[in-house]
Parts: sequence; C-alpha cells; structure tokens
Amino acid sequence: MKTMTTEELINLLDANEDLNIIDVREDFEVANGMIPGAVHIPLGSIPERMKELDPTKEYIIVCRSGVRSANACQFLESNGYNVTNLEGGMEAYDGELEFK
Repeated sequence: MKTMTTEELINLLDANEDLNIIDVREDFEVANGMIPGAVHIPLGSIPERMKELDPTKEYIIVCRSGVRSANACQFLESNGYNVTNLEGGMEAYDGELEFK
C-alpha cells in the first residue's frame, strides 16, 4: 500500500496540486474540520459509494490516525482503485482546515 506523510500532503496542497482526498471519518469527527477539498465518505459507506470514485484517478485516503484509512485503502486497492494512505491521519495533520 502506498503511503504519504502529512508533510508531503501539505506541500502538495501548498503547490495547488489537483488532489482527490477522501475523508473516511465519521460525521462527528469531520465536524472538527477537514483537509480543504476533501470529500467525506465514512468508512462504512465505502462499499456502496465507491462507484462515485473514478478508477483512473489517484485518491488520498485520510482518517483520524491512519488505521481506518489503511483499511479503506486495502479495500479500494482490491477493487482496482489507485489509493494512498495518509500516515498518521488528522492527528498528524497540522495544515489548514475547512469546516462544512
């Protein structure tokens, strides 16, 4: 499984790279802020909502600490998606947040 550090992600965000970020945390967790531009798909909804994802694009998957996102990555990879797990998740992320 591919991984990325929060520092690498922040550098990509600062460079205005076109990123596809999926936040798999629960509703109450994302209420505390999300990475700008991230799409919220709770982990339990991934199987029925993965059809919303484009298998030709690369996705960065994030959760609170990196465990649930790793599970999402394994599932999505096994279904042919190109995914990268954000190491340490939101606990390690100290960049800008947006609130939805």
